[in-house]
Parts: sequence; structure tokens; C-alpha cells
Amino acid sequence: MDLKPDPALPDDLFLTDEAETGARTLSFRRSPTVLLTFAANRFTRAASREYQDRFGIGAMDWRMLVMLTREPGSTVSHSGRTIGIDKAAVSRSLRRLQGQDLAVPDPDRPTEWHLTPKGRALHTEMLELALSRQQHLLQGMTADEVQTFTCCLRLFLENLDTLQHPPEG
Repeated sequence: MDLKPDPALPDDLFLTDEAETGARTLSFRRSPTVLLTFAANRFTRAASREYQDRFGIGAMDWRMLVMLTREPGSTVSHSGRTIGIDKAAVSRSLRRLQGQDLAVPDPDRPTEWHLTPKGRALHTEMLELALSRQQHLLQGMTADEVQTFTCCLRLFLENLDTLQHPPEG
């Protein structure tokens, strides 16, 4: 894949010179990809710890509760593509949820999964905490800034898709 740099975004915007080694490398404070990775890792770790302590499931299982609430009957493949997680992790999560009577495969279409009444109730309970955590993380931003931030993240995800699967031609 031929990636052409955008002249409006020079590499120096994202780099730093390390005084100790003299080497140029990505800045921990100015590189959006570095900051996004750090934020995603910390967010997932903290959410997983809190969800595990309070509800007995981790962040991956919470994502699957959301997925099956939004799209009942989702398959492992579809869920993996939608939330950006490999199929093995989705399968493990569904098995954990099934073991806790939170999700079940459709009896007529065993590749399609649904929440049980207990799973829907847990989703409702966890949603309150998830929204509270989101409000906390977005403190200091206006509604317009949140909308802009969300648009930037969607564009980032679209660009990531084309990086992983370049258009033909």
C-alpha cells in the first residue's frame, strides 16, 4: 500500500528528539495514535476492573451485552467485525455470558446469539454506570466538542479500515 504523507500534517508534529539517545521517535504527548492507544488501554483496563468488581463480567463481556442489545441475533463474525475484536475473543465472551445465563444461541439458528432476560436486566443496570463513566470522561467538553471528537474518531476508524483493507484499483 502506497501511503502518501499529508503535507498539512508534517512528521515533526508527532515526533520528539530524545535527549538521552538523540533518537527521533513518536511523542507521547503530541502523537494522536500514541494518545489513542494509551487512552484505549487505560479505559479498557479501568472499565474491566470496575465491571468485574461490581457485576462479575469484564469489558469484553460488556461490549457483547451492548452488541446483542443493539443487534439481537448477531453472529460471532458480525460481532467481531462490528466491535473490532477477533472472533476467538467474541466466542470466549459469548461462552462466558452463556455460562452465567446472560446470553444463548438461537435454538433454530445456533450461530445467532441473543440476551436472556437476565442478560437484558444486567445490560440495563450496567448502562447507568457506563453513561456515568462517559460523562466523567467528557467533563470539560461542550456538546459541540463532544460531537467534533466523535466525528474525528469515526473518521479515524474509517481511515483505519482503508489501512487494513485498501480499496482496489
